Amino acid sequence: MKSISVLISLLLVCSCGKSFGQASSVLFATSSGETRFSSDTPLENILAVNKKTQVILNTVKNEIAVRMNIREFVFPNKLMQEHFNENYMDSDKFPVATFSGTLDSAPDFSKDGQYDISATGNFTLRGVTKKRTLKGLMKVTGGTISIASEFEVALEDHKIEVPQVVFVKIAQVIKVKANYTLVPYKK
Repeated sequence: MKSISVLISLLLVCSCGKSFGQASSVLFATSSGETRFSSDTPLENILAVNKKTQVILNTVKNEIAVRMNIREFVFPNKLMQEHFNENYMDSDKFPVATFSGTLDSAPDFSKDGQYDISATGNFTLRGVTKKRTLKGLMKVTGGTISIASEFEVALEDHKIEVPQVVFVKIAQVIKVKANYTLVPYKK
């Protein structure tokens, strides 16, 4: 929960105290979001899953923040996991990846429904920040908010170098899938 507090500070949501419509909460959060990535090549497919992604959404300011510890990605092979953290991501030096942005067009959070969404903000991976617009699908259902998104990350955009020996085994563009179910945040 300490990490959720960090996200709250990041969004400066403490100053927001108003509510709206039928919604009883301004903040929705999870610390068990699922982020997957895959690297698919003719020689090898690599898949990793992080089930401890932290997300917080401020439904009044339409701000969203996502934070994940890089070492929480689990691979089917422990050696792959070790190489990922030590050789490619330098996880000791760059332990987290983040996205902090604003919904481009917010849905009516007081009504259940399914909405196409996008958020524009700063995506930081391996110490390199890029402005990105990420698209997804949001479902508002009975007091919870689910977000599903798919996007790609080019290794060169974040200065992730792949040794020539394994260059043909690792895709230069990684596919990312995110699935988060947010519930009202209680302090």
